[in-house]
Amino acid sequence: MCLRLLTMAPKTRAQLAEALRKRDVPKDAADAVLDRFTELGLINDEAFAEAWVDSRHHGRGLARRALAAELRHRGVDGDTVSEAVERVDDDQEVETARRLVERKLASTRGLDPQARTRRLAGMLARKGYGAGVAYRVVREALENEGVAVEEDYPPV
Repeated sequence: MCLRLLTMAPKTRAQLAEALRKRDVPKDAADAVLDRFTELGLINDEAFAEAWVDSRHHGRGLARRALAAELRHRGVDGDTVSEAVERVDDDQEVETARRLVERKLASTRGLDPQARTRRLAGMLARKGYGAGVAYRVVREALENEGVAVEEDYPPV
């Protein structure tokens, strides 16, 4: 069962343990299988977390906060999550946010600056970016287009 699940997509130890539990595999047997798979390198939560962060940050543009939440949801322990998301530094995260805004910017033309700001910042927020980074990146992008952005927007 574990081999079949691993051939479909990489899984964490917790995901495999849950699958075995759902199939009513006795805990002792499940632990023995999972320990052996870990020993053989078929289960490696650290490698899974690193690959997940690389894939989801570069592919979907997710921020560290969203990446950490996804990894925790998949049962990766806190230390491994921290190590994996630290691979994305502040500059890299801001640059990714800029690329995301740049791709979405054209679709907001014709809207007033506040509506554009809300839409773009909302898109970044859904990807896990904090409000400070989101509004700074959106403001920069709009100003580069020559759009005047109110200094006190967004209201705090």
